[in-house]
Formats: sequence, structure tokens, C-alpha cells
Amino acid sequence: MITDMSSANAIEFQSVSKRFVNTARGTDVLAVRDVSFAIGRGEVVSIIGPSGCGKSTLLNMGSGLAPPSLGEVYVAGELVIRPNPRVAFMLQKDLLMPWRTINQNIEFGLEVRDVAKAERVAISNKLIAQCRLTGFGASYPHQLSGGMRQRAALARTLAVNPDVLLMDEPFSALDAQTKMILQQDLARAVKAENKTVLFITHDLVEAVALSDRILVMSERPGTIIDTLTVDLPERDNPMQRRKHPRVGEFVGRLMDLLKLDESTTVH
Repeated sequence: MITDMSSANAIEFQSVSKRFVNTARGTDVLAVRDVSFAIGRGEVVSIIGPSGCGKSTLLNMGSGLAPPSLGEVYVAGELVIRPNPRVAFMLQKDLLMPWRTINQNIEFGLEVRDVAKAERVAISNKLIAQCRLTGFGASYPHQLSGGMRQRAALARTLAVNPDVLLMDEPFSALDAQTKMILQQDLARAVKAENKTVLFITHDLVEAVALSDRILVMSERPGTIIDTLTVDLPERDNPMQRRKHPRVGEFVGRLMDLLKLDESTTVH
């Protein structure tokens, strides 16, 4: 069994399928079919695809929250059979605990792991500064804007020092300007800490701005139909990357793969 991150993919899906069976309702849904891909350490990979194609299901399997029906998932060469401390999950909603301050929210995962208080405080204060929340550590979630709350959620995710970040549309509820700022914060943090990211988004420009590669999924049952390598500079500076003249080329290719033409009906 491989346990050294330097000698293994950060996360790997091997011929993974996921079927949901509800015997009470008589339903049987194949959500994901025969998906295989690997992500190297420090790589950022986005997944795009139609709604309901199994993107979030892949993250649930990668985190150990839901086992595959077929196939296997590995993190640093270890078979995933339960939630793995190497992996952290960030969702669309910040899920901050309203009765805890921002510092206390950031420290929560460290408390669960029995990290000493002095170390928890040091880590929290560092991330408060890194995520541009200086002066708000003693505030409560309801006192912060949506963007600041999501920044706090990012800090909480980074606090446990995961090797792999699984991110399920974490910026989708934010306005366009705030979203770009949060993308910049994420990209810089990922670069500085050499984190591996598997990122779900419906925003094609976001995928191009943040990623080394983009996996394109089919409609359900979801499978990988294509992979685009984003060979653009400045992955750690998505605001600058957005200005690159080839961004439109990548977005156009993704639109073609997703069949987003004028005849597409948006629901």
C-alpha cells in the first residue's frame, strides 16, 4: 500500500460507478458509470457537466462519505473506505456555526482532532490574515457579508491542512465581483500550500481561470467524455488569466462539448 504523497497520485478514481436504489419507491438510478481519472499532487482539476450528471456524487465518493457501487477510489495510494483526514470538503453553503465566532469556526476541525489550544489559535490567526478577514475573528457569521462568510469557510477548510480539497461550487451563490476575489484567494492559497483540488463548477470561465485540467461529463449516467488541458499561464492569478486571449477558445470548446448552442433549453 502506498502512503507517500510524493510517490502516488493525490486522488484517483478507478472504474467507479454509483447506483442509487430505493426499494420503497421502486427506483433504481445509475448516477455515475465507469469513471476513471487521477489527479497529481498540487494539481487543480475542475469537473463540468449537465445538472444531475453525478459531479457531486464523485466528490462524495472521494471524501469517503459514500462508497462506490463498483470500482475504487484512492487517496495517496490508500483505498478510501471511510472519511479521510487527508481530504477536506467545501460546499456551496458556508455552514458556519452561528453560535461560534469566526476564529472559533476556523478552529473547529482542529478541536475535533485534539490540537492544543495555542496551536489552534496560531493557525486560526494565520488564516484570518491569509483570507483577508483581519479584524473579524471575534465577529459572528451573521455580522459578515456572504463573501466574507465564504472566505471564513475556506479558512476553516484549510485549517486542518488537507492534502486534497474537494470543492462543490463553493462560489456559486456570490455576485460576480466577489466570486472573482474569492477565486483569487483560493488560487493563491492552493499555490502557496501546494494543495490538490477537485473543483465542481457550472461556470465555464471559472473552470478555465482556476484549472490545470477540465473534465467534461456526459448526462446521467455520468461518465468522462473529454479532458481539456488548460495550457495557460498564471493559474495562481485567475484575474490575470481571465484576460488571456485564449480563454474564449477554451470556453467555446467546452460549450461545444456540452452542446450549449442556441437550441439548448435552459431549465
